[in-house]
Amino acid sequence: MPSDAKILIVDDHEDTLYALESALAPLGYRLARATSGDEALKQVLRGQVGLLLLDVRMPGVSGLEVVRYMRRVEQTQHIPVVLLTGFGADQELMSTAFGLGVADLVLKPIDPWSLRTKVRYLYDSYRRHRALEHEIRELRALVKNDPGAEDPGAEHPGPRPALPHPDVRVPPQRDSPAQTPTTDRT
Repeated sequence: MPSDAKILIVDDHEDTLYALESALAPLGYRLARATSGDEALKQVLRGQVGLLLLDVRMPGVSGLEVVRYMRRVEQTQHIPVVLLTGFGADQELMSTAFGLGVADLVLKPIDPWSLRTKVRYLYDSYRRHRALEHEIRELRALVKNDPGAEDPGAEHPGPRPALPHPDVRVPPQRDSPAQTPTTDRT
């Protein structure tokens, strides 16, 4: 995932957006804002969003509707979402939110320290996850392009030599059992 992925803050109240931006500014992450569910979906679908802070109740498309849509689209289904609500967390909202895979449900007014801690953890975890996915794709491409890679239908001249262990104190592996020294205990 590119390092310029942003945290998208979505709320229909400008004062809340300003407060959230002020709380998150010390983290040094790139922040973006949206004032509606429609605008949030457009930004998320354009890419480069690594975390979404999303108000539950907004005119038009609600926060829960945004999450429902995101979970159906492959490119957005793994983006962590923190839902924000100023109306209290009732059991139905919590059940629906966590059923959609929301990372957390935070009540307003928001404690800035607590929010920064959650955001740092979720954003950094998502970036590490994306970096691992990228590395796996690269390794698969290398294996696919390696003529000596394990292919069940291909004939191989023999076993591939063992790779050296990164720790030089570990003795090299032997290529075959015939090279293993035997001791006579009789």
